[in-house]
Amino acid sequence: MPSSTKYILVSLPLRIFDSSDQEDALSSLSATITPDNGTVLPFPIPSFKIGTLDALVQQADDLAKLDAACNGVVLKVADSLRSILDGDDDKTEQQKMVNDKPTDHYLRTFNWNTVRYRADRPIGELLENLQKELQNIDNDVKAKFSQYNGVKTNLAALKRKQTGNLATKSLTPIVDPALLVQESEYLETHLIVVPTIARKEFLRSYETLAPMVVPRSSIQVAQDDEFTLFAVTTFKKHSAEFLQKCREQKWTPRQYKYVEGGKEEEQRELERVTKEEKKVWGEALRLGRTGWSESVMVWAHVLSLRVFVETVLRYGLPLEFVCALVKTTEKQATKVKTALDSAYSYLGGNALGRDKRGRVTKDDASLTSEMAAQGLGGEGAEYTAYVYYEIEIP
Repeated sequence: MPSSTKYILVSLPLRIFDSSDQEDALSSLSATITPDNGTVLPFPIPSFKIGTLDALVQQADDLAKLDAACNGVVLKVADSLRSILDGDDDKTEQQKMVNDKPTDHYLRTFNWNTVRYRADRPIGELLENLQKELQNIDNDVKAKFSQYNGVKTNLAALKRKQTGNLATKSLTPIVDPALLVQESEYLETHLIVVPTIARKEFLRSYETLAPMVVPRSSIQVAQDDEFTLFAVTTFKKHSAEFLQKCREQKWTPRQYKYVEGGKEEEQRELERVTKEEKKVWGEALRLGRTGWSESVMVWAHVLSLRVFVETVLRYGLPLEFVCALVKTTEKQATKVKTALDSAYSYLGGNALGRDKRGRVTKDDASLTSEMAAQGLGGEGAEYTAYVYYEIEIP
């Protein structure tokens, strides 16, 4: 599905059309929008149980919030999939299936799932169930991807120990324990990583950094492209001062304790975490696919409820309306909106009118009272003369 695809949900009262037939109304709507600007498809919505006006107004507000929450979860799942697939957009798109079919196919052929969400239940109950489902999806995906990121970070740290430079890699396979003074009451050996460009300076000055450094005790243990590793022996009572002086010179003391079989143990740990990372990667991918499918389905059902509630509030009873899904592009969406405004702005009563040139205009005072009378909008809401929602699938 192209990233520029945009969907628009529109609901209009059947009374404004020449025929009360749904198909005729969709044909008329298609002629208004024109095929050049978008494809008009039926978006069937069941006849839900209508409660009181106060309940509908509250549900309209709750559904607007849940709609935004759905958008947020779908975005997060998309980002998680993209992350686990190393930012590969093509591979990410392949995972964005709903019921094993492309997301676009699901939206274009949407039907309310009456088995999962009984349409004869109160709207408030349906809303609550959808809210719980969305929260569970969000929690499950977040937990699994957090687990994967933890394992991935752990594996990266283990790999750095194997392949990093002398300042970061494990010293277990590098240091010969025979070089270390061990089990001495007075002496101990320190391992110091020195930038290779400072090697001569280190050899010239290490003996005088602190009292009681054993003369000529420096031994070069290893060297790479950036650093040289030295072993130096000091008396224990001056070890802390010696190490502090090394840090001041930007020479890095490395902690190391010889453990028999340590090299083999590190390799086993690397192999174990590598297997774990592959396993959790597969689990995260599967859950990401499921999370995408489930969250898009929840979103589509939330939008259905939202259109229904807004339709009742705007057009009243008896409830006879047509709902359409318009598939368009980011670029053409403005033209779709302009065509709809031009044809149906009169539904807004005094709130929307036309100037002398026939262009649609808004009367802010009438607009406010119209929205208040219908229980619509809210802070920051943009009023349209008809039920209209834009949907962008990431």
